[in-house]
Amino acid sequence: MRRDHAQQPLQDRQRFRRPVDAAPPDPFGKIAARDYIGIAADLKAALAYYSAEDQSKTAIDTRAAVGALMTSLQVLRDMFHGLDYQAALAGTPADRLAVLPKAMSLILDLEGEGDDPEAKRQAGRKRFLDAVAELTSAFKLAAGTPEADAVKVEVGFFVAVQTAIAKLDDGASPARKSAAADFAIGQLVNEAITSTEVIDVLSACGLDRPDIGVLSDEFLAQVRTLDQKNVAVEALRRLLNDEIASRTRTNVVKNEEFSERLRQAIIRYHNGGIDALQVIQELINLAKALRDQPDDGLSDEEKAFYDALAANESAADVMGNAQLLLIAAELVKVVRDNATVDWWRLDNPRKLMRVAVKRLLRKYGFPPDLEADAVKRVVQQAEVLAQEMTRRAA
Repeated sequence: MRRDHAQQPLQDRQRFRRPVDAAPPDPFGKIAARDYIGIAADLKAALAYYSAEDQSKTAIDTRAAVGALMTSLQVLRDMFHGLDYQAALAGTPADRLAVLPKAMSLILDLEGEGDDPEAKRQAGRKRFLDAVAELTSAFKLAAGTPEADAVKVEVGFFVAVQTAIAKLDDGASPARKSAAADFAIGQLVNEAITSTEVIDVLSACGLDRPDIGVLSDEFLAQVRTLDQKNVAVEALRRLLNDEIASRTRTNVVKNEEFSERLRQAIIRYHNGGIDALQVIQELINLAKALRDQPDDGLSDEEKAFYDALAANESAADVMGNAQLLLIAAELVKVVRDNATVDWWRLDNPRKLMRVAVKRLLRKYGFPPDLEADAVKRVVQQAEVLAQEMTRRAA
């Protein structure tokens, strides 16, 4: 007999869980584990409207959830074939951390379908991330069963690898990141493996903790001895990407310049144009160039506008360095004088800013044929600086 949902106490609706050995024959036997995962949450939610007596008569089989879990788990075991990760399951925190770079290296080298090396690499990584997402979904459905309890540490290991890979990937989807957090990984495996930051991944590889601002040839010599050079490349890429974002946050031109240099180096590496040691040498050189940018005695704002104007080499040749420095200094004053609160969000203030910039460029005889591009860059730079000032004032 169906009970009215509003009259049924919440704890009664939530406490039902059928023992595995009491389940009726599996009505979903012909449905793939992946499909079951997709519908099981709705089925369990629907059961909350029924009494325990009614639930005992339904055909929902916990064994199907366990089957989905074991199927998903086997997919990942096959993916990690050849890697002995048992130390990560039963060993000390140090043992677990030592296995992590090996597991990450295996996934970073995993290939899927694609027309070029980069596409294959992305497909391989996606295959792993999708497999872990399905594993976590299956584990949630089977939670509370003896089978799920028996494999929870192994499940946690795979999720820990996924978390470490996501920390290297600044493009990881919010859905995957939130799924890992929702799964409460810290309850499944020791924090020494799950809370690992990128820099600690390098330490686990056997490298000294690097300062991205002073990467040296000695660091490269250390990398030469590593077995997991691909992990070091990806970790350095992420660290350098963050350093570029930090050091060039208010300079549009320099941010684009260094980000593109990094992107091109990684593309050449992934496409097989250069090996791991060569790309790490390029990243070291890039870090040095980022650190050693010349100090022209300009303020950050003046330097940003100077770079915006000098980005066009033709304009720089015509105007000359001294003239561009004068324009940059006056641009700072123009932007401050014409700036209103959140002006970059509104059409009319943006138009007024463009007009003010045009007048200044014409005052100094900026080449007319190069004006449009210069105005676009200068206004873009002005927006970034205005947003930064707003952020600091908040």
